Amino acid sequence: MDEHSIRRYDGDREALRPLFREADDSEQQIDSYLDLGDVLVAEHGDQIIGHLQLITDHETAELNSMAVAANQRGTGVGRALMQAAIEYSRQQAATRLLVATATADIGNLRFYQRQGFRFLRVERDVFGTATGYPDNHLIDGIPLRDRVWLDRDLGGES
Repeated sequence: MDEHSIRRYDGDREALRPLFREADDSEQQIDSYLDLGDVLVAEHGDQIIGHLQLITDHETAELNSMAVAANQRGTGVGRALMQAAIEYSRQQAATRLLVATATADIGNLRFYQRQGFRFLRVERDVFGTATGYPDNHLIDGIPLRDRVWLDRDLGGES
């Protein structure tokens, strides 16, 4: 991953909206959190190829949004963003990293578990038209309905 770099992003978050859309199908939800917390970006040359948004509250950092450009997936960018998020969260005195994703998104569940996250709880019927998601939306043939929360202890080695 030598040709990629990760840094804290201080620019206009609207420029990152296409990446936020890769992570969330609801403009309503993106609007509600786009300007919150801190954003780390992965760059290749002068192009932003991934982002990760962290919202820290006391000792818990929440990974609220993360996406890697489609043509860069599987190249280690996501892992590098996650490692940078862990280090950044520790610098902010966080002892736990929290993330939520759709139970239907098997790829995300696999990725997060490979990064040391463990299942915490499930919220039923979170994704629906009331929160700006399309009706009867499927992810890989699985209905988008429920959200699962996962967490990772930041106290030990990564």
